[in-house]
Amino acid sequence: MREIPSEIEDFRDARWRREGMRQVETAFEAERFIEQVGFAACLTDCRRPGPSLYVAVCGRRDAVMPRNVQKDEEASLAWTLKDEVIRRGKVYYAKLARGKATFVAPRMLPYFHAVWGMRRADETRRLSRGALAILRVLRREWEMSTADLRADSAIVDRYSFSRAMDELQAAMLVIPAEVYYQPKFTYIWTLAVSRFPDALRRRVNRETGLREIARCFLDSAGMTIPGELARVTGLSRPEAGRGNRALVAEGYATMPARGEYWLNENRRQPVNRGAGEPVNR
Repeated sequence: MREIPSEIEDFRDARWRREGMRQVETAFEAERFIEQVGFAACLTDCRRPGPSLYVAVCGRRDAVMPRNVQKDEEASLAWTLKDEVIRRGKVYYAKLARGKATFVAPRMLPYFHAVWGMRRADETRRLSRGALAILRVLRREWEMSTADLRADSAIVDRYSFSRAMDELQAAMLVIPAEVYYQPKFTYIWTLAVSRFPDALRRRVNRETGLREIARCFLDSAGMTIPGELARVTGLSRPEAGRGNRALVAEGYATMPARGEYWLNENRRQPVNRGAGEPVNR
């Protein structure tokens, strides 16, 4: 894999909160971080590219998730913040492309939905029988716990239920709305459109969605090397390339080598580290 230049790593340190002075410690800071980067993984570490809540909690570039996460303070805080962010409902959270647990800022939802969302007319053709059964129940009840949803959708097998839920999350139809640990661990599930109606009902074509997802990543990453945008987002490499080339066509980015895209230098704004906010454009 092509090496990231040191100046770009420094740029990413600031944007992705990989600095001790800007690490994320509260749900409010987590929401602000997600809004700034546009979208972020939940619990990935330095071995995966892209912004991550766990790395932002650690506040360092070389953060690695330990094997025993229950006894690790940083992993526990990231997990707790994830639950609180879900509960607050101000940013989108679900398992999206390739089953990746992902946060998405509301401003980016129309573009993600343009690429991964599903029209109601396509549901019977594209969704499995189990996913359709769950969806019918949720459209009647709006919110349900995992156990009640399994019972009402008549999906007895846990694996089949989990697979159907992953399918619905990837299609941006269902999201977790709450998580409880007592008296036993359970999620409360709801329709995605019930929490983010305006963003998910906004019509955007697929090419615009690809371009704006590429723009969002480039804004926070400074540059992208071959395959990086696809790995971070779950896009196919041809679609990631189309999104990046659209930015080159409008002069937002440059392509010095095949598959390598740089944010124009005049758009790489400095970060006011004292306030923890990017300088306004």
